Amino acid sequence: MATIIEKTGKTVEDALSAALAELGVTAEEVEYTVLEEPSKRLFGLLGAKPAKIQVRLKEIPAPVVESKPQEPIETFEATVEEKFELTEEPAPVETETEPAEVESTFNKSDVIDTAKNFLAEVFAAMNIDVNIDAVENPSEVVLNLSGKNLGVLIGKHGQTLDSLQYLTNLAANNHEAAEKVYFVLDIENYRARRAEALKKLAKSVAERAIRTKQDVRLEPMSRGERKIIHTVLQENDKVETHSAGEEPYRYIIVSPKKRER
Repeated sequence: MATIIEKTGKTVEDALSAALAELGVTAEEVEYTVLEEPSKRLFGLLGAKPAKIQVRLKEIPAPVVESKPQEPIETFEATVEEKFELTEEPAPVETETEPAEVESTFNKSDVIDTAKNFLAEVFAAMNIDVNIDAVENPSEVVLNLSGKNLGVLIGKHGQTLDSLQYLTNLAANNHEAAEKVYFVLDIENYRARRAEALKKLAKSVAERAIRTKQDVRLEPMSRGERKIIHTVLQENDKVETHSAGEEPYRYIIVSPKKRER
C-alpha cells in the first residue's frame, strides 16, 4: 500500500475522503498537505479548479518489548494547524530589515495601475470594451467603468460587480505590505442607486425583525453595502446589527433588541 498519495476533489474535504477510502484508514491515521485550493467559476467564463491534496500515512511506532526496556521517547500530539504547518515547505527566514523594505516600496500609483491592468485583462478575455477612470478619495479609490452594454458586469443586485471588485482588491494589493488600497468599482452611478435601495431594504428588514421578534439574515454583501445597512439602522433603537461569515460571503444579521425589565 502506498504511504503517500495525491487526490483531488470539489473541496479539500472531498479529496481527503477519497484518499481515506483508498488507503482504508481513518483521518487520525494520516497527515495531509493542501497542494491546490479549489476555485469557483469566474463569471461563468473560466472553469472551476478542484482541490488537490497530498496524503501521508503516519508512522506507526514500534511496540515496546518488555524484556528489553528502552529509554522513554518523548512524543506529542500535534494540533490540526501544527500538522499542516509541519508538512509545508520551510518559510524563508525573514530579516529585521524586510518589513521596512516592503513598506518603503509602497506606491499608491503602482497599486492603482495594477488594478487597472487586472481589469483590462479580464475585460479583454470577455471581449468587452471598457474605459476605466480612477478617482482617488481619502479612504478608497473608485474605479468608474464606462462603455456599451455593461449590464453583464453588474449582475443581480450587483453580485457580479461585487465579485469583480473583490478580485480586483486581491489582485492589486500586496498582502505583505503595511499599506493597502481599497478599490470600489462603479458603473454608470450604479452604487448610488444601489445605496438608495439598501436604505429602503434596511428599514423594511428592521420592521420585520421587530414584528416577528426574530433575527433576519440578509444576503451576502460587499463591505461598502454592509456599511450602509449598519449606518441606517444605528438610528433605530429597537434593533441591532452585526456581520457574520467570511469574505466574499459576509452578511448582516438584524436582531430585535430585548427590552430591559
